[in-house]
Amino acid sequence: MAPTSSGADFMRGIVPSMNTPFLADGSIDVDGIVRTAEVVVQAGVAGMLVLAVAGETGSLDAAEKRLVASTFLRQVAGRVPVVIGCSSAQHDDRLALAAMARELGAPAMLCQAPEGLRGETLVAQMAGLAAVGPPILIVQDLEFGGPGLPLADILLLRQRVPAFRGLKIETALPGPKYSAVLEATGGGLHVSGGWAAAQMIEALHRGVHAFIPTAMDAIYVEIFRRFAAGELAAARELHALLTPVLAFSNQHLDVSIRFFKHLRMREGLFQTAVCRPGVAALDAHQMHELEVNIGRVLDLQRALTGAASFCEPGC
Repeated sequence: MAPTSSGADFMRGIVPSMNTPFLADGSIDVDGIVRTAEVVVQAGVAGMLVLAVAGETGSLDAAEKRLVASTFLRQVAGRVPVVIGCSSAQHDDRLALAAMARELGAPAMLCQAPEGLRGETLVAQMAGLAAVGPPILIVQDLEFGGPGLPLADILLLRQRVPAFRGLKIETALPGPKYSAVLEATGGGLHVSGGWAAAQMIEALHRGVHAFIPTAMDAIYVEIFRRFAAGELAAARELHALLTPVLAFSNQHLDVSIRFFKHLRMREGLFQTAVCRPGVAALDAHQMHELEVNIGRVLDLQRALTGAASFCEPGC
């Protein structure tokens, strides 16, 4: 396992990327945010990420983003770090989101490295965000079909932008990159994985500090706990039970968003599974598989926690 240092330990464990619940008319379900934030904290997570892809952030206007972020922060009340997503195609929007996150008192922000930016240009933009945003900057290294940021640029960011304390790696072949970054930084840079939840056990063996999946919080927390306690076979066994769920939900981001919103509704946390335009609908065959796999998750959560749902619908 890669060495670690206290500088990388501000979130060690599961840091779910939160869906944004909507009412039937498409407006923000504030009560749904409150219910979900509370249940997720109680599950034992190490933090949470809001206003990211899972939260359909591209569909939210500035006022809605403020409402979502402030509601999560108020409900969590500092019990775990709430990371605010500040990614956008436009740098002015990234700066505005970073400033909003700081104003609301968020301890950290996450921003996707803008496509094509490298070297000093990348450093300048990330330094600009750090100047107006929360004290911790996590960079999302996202290129599903490619290698993502060069290691040299990651090390340059670490040298030149003190707020840069975390890297969320979502690239092709993420495992070797986890190891390369951890080794090059002596474990002092917080490294997390997201979309590669299917490779969670491998990543934990490599020394990754955190995972940023969506939902199934109690299950992921228990996998992480077992691994950290040295119960490796038990961790692997529990993770294997998620294989069909991950195979279905990881087909596409749109499938993932719809699946986990339906799951949150079945848990009694969301009033609806409504998605904003831009998230593709599922056909009848996909909906059948969605229901089968939601049943698997609810059964597993019941076995672990004694309850498949967390409150009655409408509570």
